Amino acid sequence: MFVTFEGIEGAGKSTQVKLLHDYLITTSIPFAIAREPGGTPLGERLREILADPHAIISAEAETLIFNASRAQLVADVIQPALREGKLVVCDRFWDATLAYQGYARGLPLEEISRITAFAARNLTPDLTFLLDIPASAIHERLHGRRRGHDRMEREQLEFHERVAEGYRHLAAAAPQRFVVLEGARPPEKIANVVREKVLERLHS
Repeated sequence: MFVTFEGIEGAGKSTQVKLLHDYLITTSIPFAIAREPGGTPLGERLREILADPHAIISAEAETLIFNASRAQLVADVIQPALREGKLVVCDRFWDATLAYQGYARGLPLEEISRITAFAARNLTPDLTFLLDIPASAIHERLHGRRRGHDRMEREQLEFHERVAEGYRHLAAAAPQRFVVLEGARPPEKIANVVREKVLERLHS
């Protein structure tokens, strides 16, 4: 089974992936954890480029770089783990490209869908958790961080609002796959729902 976590910058995805990881290591469930962009040597190098706050990258180039990282991740990590019968948990997948480069950057959704399908070898997550939280709250949180902001974190509030709205459109279009969670809730309470949904889908 393939599970993904989505949401705007700072919504708590990585926290939930870690909490799910910490739970899974206490079980007999075989699993693999991945992240986008990154997860492979090539992907991590591309992640550095995408995160560089000084890099000037067009929306089209950005889309292709994300998908290059994705193609390598699917080939090297995700598909092999799925063939071995593992539960694969990924921090972002192609929904992120539709939300960020499609809804937020304004690129054609149909074109992006074709590119992502090619990069992902037509792989679609079985279950996607969307951590939904007001972009205004996240914007304040990002600006309160001590570490330097990456390129996406430096975007204006309006950009993050478009990403959030894009995610809501994607979730509404695929209710059988998406579980929308209120990202402002305490992380442990969200994690309890995540575990329940994952186990429910695994045993169905």
